[in-house]
Amino acid sequence: MKKILLIGCLTLAAACQPAAPTSAPFSTPFATVQPPTVTATAAPTFTPTPAHTPTPIPLFFTENFDSDPAAWSSFQTSGESTPVVNTQDGSLSIDFSSPNTWYYAIHNAHDYTNVHVDAAFDSGGNEPLAMGLICMYSENKGWLEYNFSTDGTYNILRGEWLATGIARYTPIANDASEYLVPGRTEYEIGITCETKTLWLYINGKLFKKINIERYQMMEGKVGIAAAVFENAPATATFDWFKVSEPGE
Repeated sequence: MKKILLIGCLTLAAACQPAAPTSAPFSTPFATVQPPTVTATAAPTFTPTPAHTPTPIPLFFTENFDSDPAAWSSFQTSGESTPVVNTQDGSLSIDFSSPNTWYYAIHNAHDYTNVHVDAAFDSGGNEPLAMGLICMYSENKGWLEYNFSTDGTYNILRGEWLATGIARYTPIANDASEYLVPGRTEYEIGITCETKTLWLYINGKLFKKINIERYQMMEGKVGIAAAVFENAPATATFDWFKVSEPGE
């Protein structure tokens, strides 16, 4: 899972330039950002344009991927082609056609200081493939992500924008867990994000507590992440996504 990035703090440079995207479902609210060759330090700006005014989204909610997706926007930090994203039968599928592609979707309705996020995943037997959760997302401050891989490992990364579409990752934790079984395809994972601490869950079991005070991540948005490595094509599926108050 992002193993090529876990030696120190490495940059996904413009060598992985995606080609011009083709139209796909969710292409309007999921406005994909491509990494051009630039030297500016501004992070990408997401401007989804829904066809109608959506119903206000509560602070805490469950997304079953069967409603208006206008609150979501997406980007990728590498990959030669844009993944095809679809909602079908109450789930969100991300179809990867090119190897070494990292894809993100951010829920833009609210910023959170303390929040708990859960999701149910299915890797469909694809190996290696990584899926995860995002919290504290800010275009200026970066974000935190909790990923697990079908090889039985997990990691915590801090992502930061260096330029439009170019991200740097700082590894915070990278390890195996007895709760992650190599080859298993379905999981529920969760993360509680507070300003000083991350609490990591697998299938409802709290297994790790990590101090993040030094990163000064004070608030931000939540979202999901998925990545494919050498084995494209592959598909990652999210069955549901839940945002709740810590300790609920």
